[in-house]
Amino acid sequence: MPEPGSIYRSIKLAEQLFGKPLESLAPEELHRVTRVAARQQEIEALILETPEAVSVMLPAASIDASLMEIRRRYADDGEYHAELERLGLDASSLRQAVARDLVVEAVLEKVAAGSAAVSDTDVEIFWYLHQQRFRHGETRVLRHLLVTINEGLAGNERQAARARIDAIHARLLKEPQHFAEQALKHSECPTAVHGGLLGRVPRGQLYPQLDAVAFTLAEGMLSEVIESELGYHLVRCETIQQERQLSFAEARQTIREHLEGQQQALCLKAQIKALRRADARP
Repeated sequence: MPEPGSIYRSIKLAEQLFGKPLESLAPEELHRVTRVAARQQEIEALILETPEAVSVMLPAASIDASLMEIRRRYADDGEYHAELERLGLDASSLRQAVARDLVVEAVLEKVAAGSAAVSDTDVEIFWYLHQQRFRHGETRVLRHLLVTINEGLAGNERQAARARIDAIHARLLKEPQHFAEQALKHSECPTAVHGGLLGRVPRGQLYPQLDAVAFTLAEGMLSEVIESELGYHLVRCETIQQERQLSFAEARQTIREHLEGQQQALCLKAQIKALRRADARP
């Protein structure tokens, strides 16, 4: 049976890499998790043997907080403990695995803290070399109304659905300011509860049929009826924010965080290489 640390590591990776429980992974996803977990186990074993790991003072409250975060994923204690048992864990072994994980994180944070500082000059140089990265594409605040086509549902057959959307369209041409009200009453999209509001949308995020129309509309303009595989749609453009170049002042903090992340990653890689070299010595 796999040791508790290995099980916990795989559970974390399944969530981090695929946003799924371990048991829901497809075979190729499980294979990737297994490979990454094995590599992490090797690195963690080296880290836990370092003087830095021995010196970590881990508060019980930190372990409790991590365990509580795991517990919140389940509806009740019965479901939580049943899942632990299914995975071959119990409260004690899970606590040990979580504590081990927190020690590794603490050591890595300490190593990363020793990385080279990022200067204002570093930030400015990156800005001048990579300004094209800081262009924000055009976005639009859109509202959406959907009437689905379903030949097996009375009132949603193709002809009936078309008649419904045409009637809604005619009303909105007369009173376009009532789009939110019409969406709340008639739309079969989950956004209906918010008056059809899709929020601020960049180009390419919607279904192709909707995207092609939505980004031709002027502010306040209502689309014609659009058909997709889901059904019939109406889209209204509320506002348009044109593509723009961020200023250095707007981009400065993002650049600094990016460069600091790079420096920390280099520092961690160097530390891991050093640990492996030391472990390989006779």
